[in-house]
Amino acid sequence: MKILVTGGAGFIGSAVVRHIIQNTQDEVINLDKLTYAGNLDSLREIEQNKRYSFEHVDICNAGDVSRIFEQHQPDAVMHLAAESHVDRSIDGPAAFIETNIIGTYTLLEVARKYWSKLDPERKSAFRFHHISTDEVYGDLEGTEALFTEETSYEPSSPYSASKASSDHLVRAWMRTYGLPTIVTNCSNNYGPYHFPEKLIPLMILNALDGKSLPVYGDGMQIRDWLFVEDHARALYKVVTEGETGETYNIGGHNEKTNIDVVKTICSLLEDLVPNKPEGVSSYEELITYVSDRPGHDVRYAIDASKIERELGWKPEETFESGIRKTVEWYLSNTSWWSRVLDGSYSLERLGVGE
Repeated sequence: MKILVTGGAGFIGSAVVRHIIQNTQDEVINLDKLTYAGNLDSLREIEQNKRYSFEHVDICNAGDVSRIFEQHQPDAVMHLAAESHVDRSIDGPAAFIETNIIGTYTLLEVARKYWSKLDPERKSAFRFHHISTDEVYGDLEGTEALFTEETSYEPSSPYSASKASSDHLVRAWMRTYGLPTIVTNCSNNYGPYHFPEKLIPLMILNALDGKSLPVYGDGMQIRDWLFVEDHARALYKVVTEGETGETYNIGGHNEKTNIDVVKTICSLLEDLVPNKPEGVSSYEELITYVSDRPGHDVRYAIDASKIERELGWKPEETFESGIRKTVEWYLSNTSWWSRVLDGSYSLERLGVGE
């Protein structure tokens, strides 16, 4: 197949591109705007592969997107391009409305017009796979509840509201126009090549630098953590084997409080980097509780039984194995994150709503 991956230079997108090129015979066209979170360094190991090509394009530009469809003739779309950081959506929601809603609409329209002209066999095989988040469901009540594919939408932040809107658009384009779409909603991803504004890489890099480890509120917010390479495997399985019109929730079965995640990172660094920054006697002493994020959801957790039952996917990494791999990757890849930090982002706090 030829697969058009939007946002393929981002964290999850680059994992998907690497997975496809390294583990299948499919071709990938990577369409990415290269915003602050898009990083072609994350694709160095596959960028010379003959089955890979890159297009520097904004999904909001219908003309450029149309050219890519006509030139590359994809058999499927995996739509990951999105503004994705909740804190940034609090500080500046406009970019989230533009990319996540208008961009998705633009992509759907171009894909629909392209798909409608395909020959019957290719038209029947075409797939538009929209990758979304569990944050569209809002806050879970109680300790036993899990998000399922039938959970109603109650987004809390500008980010999750924009993703909820894009989910609805994708489903409407199938219902109204017949475009063969699939939606996946995933839990919190982590792993190699994660942009340093996110919790886990931020904690690792701050600790290595002897800086404070800011934890929102009491740190008891619960997230289901999914290793990004497990997620990439799931996404490929969905686009190649999933049923059109279906939604698949993808989770790691790894519920952890934020404070437990931070303490686990500190413990791993005690083992892996015993020579601490000057003036630091233990990494845990760097933990600092800060005022909570506006509208912060307390708990997310995914019921991923449908994708396991119907497509045979389940995560290979436990949180313990995945977080160790992640910390070790950051320790071994200082050149990657050093170049990231040389740019526009320098580990400052975002999302204070001011």
